[in-house]
Amino acid sequence: MNNRRRRVLSCGVITVRPEGNEWRYLLLRAYQYWDFPKGRQESGETPLEAARREVREETGIIDLRFSWGEDYTETGPYARGKVARYYLAETRTEAVVLGIAPELGTPEHHEWRWVDEATAYRLAAPRVKQVLDWALQRLPRRPAA
Repeated sequence: MNNRRRRVLSCGVITVRPEGNEWRYLLLRAYQYWDFPKGRQESGETPLEAARREVREETGIIDLRFSWGEDYTETGPYARGKVARYYLAETRTEAVVLGIAPELGTPEHHEWRWVDEATAYRLAAPRVKQVLDWALQRLPRRPAA
C-alpha cells in the first residue's frame, strides 16, 4: 500500500505593473497572510492555465503578459504538503475586483494592495519572500518607459 500523499499544486502569478520608474507588486491578504494571487490546479488544466484562471477569478485581471517567459519557481511543501508554483507576469491593469469564492459566498481575500518592493518584503511571510527574491532576479530594475 502506498502511504505517500499526492502533491497538491497551487498555481499563481507574481503580478507586477509599472508605476513611474518602479514596479508595483499585487499582494492579496487572507486573514493575516499576504501572498500573490494563486489557487489549486483543477483537473485538465496545465499549471500555467490554472495560474491565469486564479488571477482572473481572484482579481479580475485578464491582461497578463509573461514578458520574461514561462519559467516558474516553487515553494517547498507547506500547509499539509501543498506546493505553490508562481509565474511572473506584467499587467497594465490597476483596478482589482476581489472575486467571490463560490464555496464561501464571499471573496476569499480580505484586502489587496499594489505595493513597492520594500512594502512587499515587510508584508510577506518567509515563503513569499523567497518567491519575491526569485522575481527580483528576473525583473529589470526599472520598467521600460
